[in-house]
Amino acid sequence: MPSTRLRFVFTGLTIILTALMVTHPKVVFGGAVLGLDTWWNIVFPSLLPFFIISELLLGLGLVHAIGILLEPVMRPLFRLPGAASFGLAVGYSSGYPIGGSIAARLRADGLCTRSEAEHLVSFTNNSSPLFMLVAVSVGMLHNPALGPFILGVHYVSNLVVGICFRFYAPFERSRPTTQVRLWQLSYHKFLAFNEKHPGQIMGDAVRSAINKLLVVGGFIILFAVLISLLRETQCLSLLATLIGIIVAPLGLSPELYEPLAAGLFEMTIGVRLVAESGVPLLHQLIAIQLILAWSGLSIQAQVAAFIGSTDIRFTPYLISRLVHMVLAAVLTILLFPPFEANLTMTTFSPSGILEPSWFQYFKVSTILALVLPFSLACLGMLVFTTRRLFHSL
Repeated sequence: MPSTRLRFVFTGLTIILTALMVTHPKVVFGGAVLGLDTWWNIVFPSLLPFFIISELLLGLGLVHAIGILLEPVMRPLFRLPGAASFGLAVGYSSGYPIGGSIAARLRADGLCTRSEAEHLVSFTNNSSPLFMLVAVSVGMLHNPALGPFILGVHYVSNLVVGICFRFYAPFERSRPTTQVRLWQLSYHKFLAFNEKHPGQIMGDAVRSAINKLLVVGGFIILFAVLISLLRETQCLSLLATLIGIIVAPLGLSPELYEPLAAGLFEMTIGVRLVAESGVPLLHQLIAIQLILAWSGLSIQAQVAAFIGSTDIRFTPYLISRLVHMVLAAVLTILLFPPFEANLTMTTFSPSGILEPSWFQYFKVSTILALVLPFSLACLGMLVFTTRRLFHSL
């Protein structure tokens, strides 16, 4: 059976990885330190507020209540229930892999069907805006003007993926809410959703958030070690040759093949190597968009871990990553010429650049996590008021 063969393959790879770790302890230690540093200083403060707030809102039933109000927006655009609006908002403001976590929770709570959850996972796992605007454009490329361009291409192409996936499994979608009195329905859903004590809900939210972040940290450290071993054993160079054959139609510089190979496993390391390659800017931007869209096997493994406890299938998400890569590369090629003058005139020396601190990441993430529910509630009220106005005319 395919599952049996896959298990044997995975077992063989695990044995090989264990042997390499025993024979290259210094490389393993360096990779583990790099992965731990990335997790604690960037990922942990960036995602902790979003994980806690999302668990609280889901546990209290506010996501379902707001989702009913936003049903008239999500159905026409994405053919998704209104509750999916929370996954969309959090996914586009927090970064990988929280979109997979939200979709899995919505599915577990019965707020969407399996195909709707697979659709939601396919386009709500994005790179963090802080990562693109600060780490990539300022810290790696030393050009702040590139941040909005990279972010815009990444988000727009992924939104197009979400719109295209509205045709995925059309007969496995839930029925839209047709009632005019959405506010009353939303209020009653909120009261009936969860009878747990608020203290218990808060405790469960913090516990779940920490557990999920530990899972994320484990994957980051594991893949940092794996990349270090691949570079040490020259396997990364072999993989770079194979990738060069695949991306040859794009005409990318050969210097980008190894960074793309590293980005196949871990996004941050791949983007950093692209920035250090010294190739023309357009080639760098295409390679960066390919890596961000693919997100790396490290991120994909984290998403798979979150949806593994549900009946959500991983294949649609994998297909969406490939589609996102194509769309992001095409958009970059089309949009770069008209913006080239603005993108190439603000490059500065890396000296004096201050990397964001742990507290800065945590502060910005906390503000975004607190503002998002309020913004969604305001949008829901605006939609509700508009509908009532049109029905009264």
